[in-house]
Amino acid sequence: MHPQRQARVARALKVFSVTAYVTGVFLLLLVAKMVYVYLIVGKENAPGWLDYFGIVHGLAYMAFILASLDLGTKARWEPVKWLTTMLAGVVPLLSFYVEKVRRNEVRKTFALH
Repeated sequence: MHPQRQARVARALKVFSVTAYVTGVFLLLLVAKMVYVYLIVGKENAPGWLDYFGIVHGLAYMAFILASLDLGTKARWEPVKWLTTMLAGVVPLLSFYVEKVRRNEVRKTFALH
């Protein structure tokens, strides 16, 4: 395998991993916010700054989709793998698991450390 391709895939993998974790963390915060607002205090008593969790998760998810496309293109994934990877950003805790699985796959395939 050409070293330049390995380097491109390694960079894409790093961005993918970071965006997967950020997306996962903000999705968990968003779920916690929804439980707090809708089950504990009520929407009218909730602080307004909690709304930013949803906004940040949305932005992080868009970055995660772009990072998944970038890594998928460079690693030459099948479209089904792209789709399942991208959907992991909307299921709580799944982005952490899928990131680990994809990271291990890519590291093994491209002999990355």
